[in-house]
Amino acid sequence: MAPPRPPLPLIDDVMAEIFFRLPPDEPEHLFRAALVCKPWLRILCDPGFLRRYGAFHGAPPLLGLLHRLQVLEGSPPPRFVSTTSMPNFPHPGTYGGHTRSLDCRHGRVLVYMLEFGRANCLVWDPVTGDRHAVPAPDMEDWLIESAAVLCATHGCDHLDCHGGPFRVVFMATHDYKPTIFACVYSSETGAWSQQISLDSSCEHYAQHMQEGLAVRSYYLPYLQPRRGTLVGDAIYNTIRLDNTIVKYDWCKNRLSLIHPPSKDVYYIALMALDSNTLGFASILASSLHMWSMKMETEEAVEWLQYRVIELEKIIPVANPNDARVVVVGSAEGVGVIFVSTDVGLFSIDLKSERVKKVDEPGVHFSVLPYMSFYTPDRGRLLSLARGQ
Repeated sequence: MAPPRPPLPLIDDVMAEIFFRLPPDEPEHLFRAALVCKPWLRILCDPGFLRRYGAFHGAPPLLGLLHRLQVLEGSPPPRFVSTTSMPNFPHPGTYGGHTRSLDCRHGRVLVYMLEFGRANCLVWDPVTGDRHAVPAPDMEDWLIESAAVLCATHGCDHLDCHGGPFRVVFMATHDYKPTIFACVYSSETGAWSQQISLDSSCEHYAQHMQEGLAVRSYYLPYLQPRRGTLVGDAIYNTIRLDNTIVKYDWCKNRLSLIHPPSKDVYYIALMALDSNTLGFASILASSLHMWSMKMETEEAVEWLQYRVIELEKIIPVANPNDARVVVVGSAEGVGVIFVSTDVGLFSIDLKSERVKKVDEPGVHFSVLPYMSFYTPDRGRLLSLARGQ
């Protein structure tokens, strides 16, 4: 007599344990498994499985990149560069107007659009295809901006942010005044907060302005158009000239300045070392230097250099005598930084020092990493796997 068949829930549990171990940075494995049979599709689309899958892996994987250029270099083509074997997500940018990507965070992309002389922002979820229009902040004559989009769901672990409320944090340099503005938009209220500014009334900023004007009479100490770094309830950016750090605490609606650990380098990247610690990375000669910030109070800040990585041994260059190696960004929560060379853009895993080429050579001023779990429950995307 044949042995009794095991109950289906046991089989489902075993298969789920196997599926948990499929790497999230290669999502095509989950999609192909979902096409094998209806029981597997049911397991992979079950909300309970998806919650446990995210908790099992701990942090969303890097799925792709967008780029941000300096103001004078113009806007890069509106494209999403996939870092997995799945197809690229179609970018929603308009080709008839002026479009630039500003940020990627918590499963969303923030896109600035200027069409027919009218500015607005778009919050786009590449995985689900959801789009939300956000009116541009009412700031007079801004020159350079940096903005961030983030999940506003209370208590969210940000492992699989899709839908729900969000915030847009906006900072900008005035076109002709030595002033930095900041405000925050809430999708729940549909409005921007009251603007605050940092100007010559701030002693540190006034000194920074005077030093800049002493070098060039037309100089304004502008906010660098890089991706902001989220630590706690604050976004951090840098000011051009000496890497002075601007902190915007949107909960307190307060702007402040922090002295950096290094002033004599141009290409630097701020990074979140954990949920409460700001990091600073720069390249000196052929080495990557990294610092962590210890803040007792706003006035008492200490920088500790905790690591140096010799890049000559791990990053390829075409011409060692004339190599332009610069750090251009980081991916929060996964310990990855991005370094641009004359042969391409590379990611470096800071734990293993594993190097991976993620894009071809080009002008990489600020890399915007898109991180999210990409699973078969996103029904409209399952059709993409059928063509694999």
